[in-house]
Amino acid sequence: MSGNRFRYGAWRDGPDPLAPPYDVRAAVDEVGERVLGGESLRDALRNLIRQGPRDGRGLDDLRARARRLRREALRRGNLDGAVTRAQQLLDQALAAERDELRGRDDPDARFQEAVLDNLPRSTSRAVEELSGYGWASEEARGLYQQILDGLRREVVEQRFAGMRDALRGRDPAGDARVAEMVGDLNELLGKHARGEDTDDAFQRFMEKHGDFFPEKPANVEELIDSLARRAAAAERLMRSLSPQQREELSRLMDQALGDGPLRDQLARLTDNLQALRPNLNWGRGERMRGNEDLGYGDATAALGEIGELDELLDQLGQEHPGATLDDVDVEAVERQLGRGAADDVRRLRELERELRRQGWVTRDDDGLTLSPKALRRLGHTALSRVFDDLSSKRRGSHDLRDAGAAGDLIGSSRRWQFGDEQPLDVVRTIGNAVRRRAGSGAGTLPVRLEPEDFEVAETERRASAVVALCVDLSYSMFADGRWGPMKQTALALSHLVATQFPQDSLQIVGFGRYAMPLSQGELAGIEPDMVQGTNLQHALKLAGRHLRRHPGAEPVVLVVTDGEPTAHLEEDGEAYFTWPTTPETVRLTVQEVDQLTRYGATLNLFMLGEDPGLRRFVDAVAKRSGGRVFSPDVAELGRYVVDDYVRSRRGKR
Repeated sequence: MSGNRFRYGAWRDGPDPLAPPYDVRAAVDEVGERVLGGESLRDALRNLIRQGPRDGRGLDDLRARARRLRREALRRGNLDGAVTRAQQLLDQALAAERDELRGRDDPDARFQEAVLDNLPRSTSRAVEELSGYGWASEEARGLYQQILDGLRREVVEQRFAGMRDALRGRDPAGDARVAEMVGDLNELLGKHARGEDTDDAFQRFMEKHGDFFPEKPANVEELIDSLARRAAAAERLMRSLSPQQREELSRLMDQALGDGPLRDQLARLTDNLQALRPNLNWGRGERMRGNEDLGYGDATAALGEIGELDELLDQLGQEHPGATLDDVDVEAVERQLGRGAADDVRRLRELERELRRQGWVTRDDDGLTLSPKALRRLGHTALSRVFDDLSSKRRGSHDLRDAGAAGDLIGSSRRWQFGDEQPLDVVRTIGNAVRRRAGSGAGTLPVRLEPEDFEVAETERRASAVVALCVDLSYSMFADGRWGPMKQTALALSHLVATQFPQDSLQIVGFGRYAMPLSQGELAGIEPDMVQGTNLQHALKLAGRHLRRHPGAEPVVLVVTDGEPTAHLEEDGEAYFTWPTTPETVRLTVQEVDQLTRYGATLNLFMLGEDPGLRRFVDAVAKRSGGRVFSPDVAELGRYVVDDYVRSRRGKR
């Protein structure tokens, strides 16, 4: 900015803050498209969140970024840098000490040289033996002290971010203050573990020792979370080292912390935190490689980052039972992946909440599922697709938005909708236009008609139908790409009956090795089963029961299958399966066909595929029952089934 001049550019820090939220209806339609394309309902809902709606990123993208960052962290360096650094300082100290002793000509100098020559090769043991050594060189003494003071400072700073100033040099007062703080902290955590009220104790603790905690935790839980993650990173460092490296570092740390109360208090603190947060990765080691030797602080920081990324990968995976986006730690996402990623999670979380709040999805023990409201929309989408196909195949087809065009006028009318074929109610239509114009204050003439003015006369239906749609659920339907069209067909017919022919009664019967009635929701959510068997006999038996419950309606049975019957029910109710089919299976299936025929049902079969055995069977059934056989392309299945249903309901024969 110069003076009052401003420059504007594209927003570069995450999603556009002024962008509208996700379109919830579009998200529901996207799930519907996935289901109608053959995807299972659970997978479709899960993938909506994992892959993200069309206009946004999903959890899979965030997981990929988290995995990439984890790989980069693993290549950051070697974890034994603390031991390596101690070895380098010790070598420098010994070299400086030998130079000093070499210039002295007395027995004490020769004795000290002998002590140095016989030091253990282990760095930690050498440091331990030199704890009481009287250094001749001040430079060597300083280098040796750097080993202890530096490691001591790194160990304690790694646990408590605000301790840097309190740990400079060997200040007994500073050591005492740190030890007192850790003791008070252990006492506070002990009360919390016993279930005591710690609100007042926490406030007193922060008033006394708050300068050690620059992150300013708001309560005991936040304090524990922060400390436990740091402690877990320290434990993971030890688990990541080889046994020899672990022993070396452990001995060096003991030397650095000394024999005072601080070492015991830190060990007790680790035990308390591990008991309070057992779900953290306390014992998991990592194999890190890189060109840089990481000091204790850098190594634990890298492992802490890896641990947090592991938790994020777990949360973003949403694999555990009852998982929701509320489980994702958005602050951790922002720390590791940036503000844009955190905004993506917030938008996805808002989408999930809106889907539930607006009644599009419900949650059960297995996760999200579509609500009846969403299933109606899914059925409408399936029906629209079928009618789009119908209108493109033959002239005069429409959306079948009639209220009984084949019946008598009943004296009532309703608003016209696109696709209606009923006669216009002219009186009410003109009246609507006059009232609309008069209400606007523009007089009554001239009368100009608008689309919302039109009304159509309702008619009374003369006949109702009872329909059983039997759909093959065998695995071959899924393997050959017929699962999605089958679902679309059944959902379209279900929605058509519910909205345009409410006096009809439809039952969808799915059949594999066994048959079962399916609701609209069960049909949308059903997934393919690897169990073999095509039990059409059981399906026709259930269809017959449905027809007999509605004796006054026109009976219609529609069968969609891609294979000849290979299973039937035994007398004990168990399914018998064999391939190729047996005469007994065919006989029992034809027996059910005969019963439906005697009842007066129209039985039409929709054959998918060109299996010779299926062709022989359906031809024989059609000839026996007086029904028809259709061999549609799988993409035209819905058009054939819906069109046949409309043609079949012509009144009781």
